[in-house]
Amino acid sequence: MAPTVPLATLYYLLCYAWNRLPEPADWAPGGAAPFHRPLELLTQLLLQATRRLLRTGLPLAFEEHEEVLGTLRGRVALGASLARGLLPQGRAVCRFVELGPDAPLARLLAATLAALAARPALPVALRREVQHLRRRLPGSLALAPAGAPSSELFGALRQQRWGGEAAFALHLCELVWRHALPAPGAPGRGRVLDFRRDEPLMARLFEQFVRNFYRREQRQYRVFAETIAWQAQAAAPADLDLLPTMLTDTTLERPARKIILDTKYYAAALRPRYDRQRLIAPHLYQLFAYLQNQAPAPGQALEGILLYPAAPAPAAPPLDARYTLGPHPVRVATLNLHQPWPGIAADLLALVA
Repeated sequence: MAPTVPLATLYYLLCYAWNRLPEPADWAPGGAAPFHRPLELLTQLLLQATRRLLRTGLPLAFEEHEEVLGTLRGRVALGASLARGLLPQGRAVCRFVELGPDAPLARLLAATLAALAARPALPVALRREVQHLRRRLPGSLALAPAGAPSSELFGALRQQRWGGEAAFALHLCELVWRHALPAPGAPGRGRVLDFRRDEPLMARLFEQFVRNFYRREQRQYRVFAETIAWQAQAAAPADLDLLPTMLTDTTLERPARKIILDTKYYAAALRPRYDRQRLIAPHLYQLFAYLQNQAPAPGQALEGILLYPAAPAPAAPPLDARYTLGPHPVRVATLNLHQPWPGIAADLLALVA
């Protein structure tokens, strides 16, 4: 069973995982009006992202229009103009394209706000905020229905590689539709879903959170995900293609030191075996394979870290086990996500100091 991340920590986890630093104007976890469910937190973050986009400008797209005009614009629809007797009046049906806010991402944002405004599980005050913000959207966006978007739409929007607040809003909308709202017509539509119980999703977020935290909060290392080539030979070269890909979660590198850091989103770093607690063997084997097949630069020390989220005390004591496997130092540690954020940040920085 995976751990449950406190909402105060989830706020920071989402911000770093989606490459957006928390801002002082954002909701302060643990403040005077804390949220009690993940959907409330997502709604508040989406409200803040939408307000920023309204200030800086919503994503634009070229929209097709067809209007009866007294001056020529774009292409004249001659047949339609003649059928309606417009030409003797000095008017015509014109078809033209115009840059406007009715872009796919803006429509997704409007539909998500419409869905949240209709969620009885949200506090009344929060739903009123959503309704008020919907009325500030331009034109037809303010009246957008709450239709569930397709997987194809999310895939197409991700391919456009949005940056900044638009990318953050896209991530929030996708998380709301995929993991925080029941499917239309599904039993229990009024039920509040807790996406923190989705282990594959939370594992990806935890990995991205750790990697992006190091990218933003330290300057000693270059931080990236790395594909490691097998140090292997085969009589038939095609057999080498059968080997699985080795892709690190996070590699931190500087001239004198290289760290391969693998995150594992498990409730505990130890498992009972023969009446004793032991490390999870496949995790250690995987990290050892990374280290054995890595070729560090001359004079560069290579080491590995396995990092788990810690269960809340006293469920499990913190773990910080250190070994030397072959020539490489290896550390297995837990990160306490139930402590205040300054402690989490300090622990992450100390891990690679």
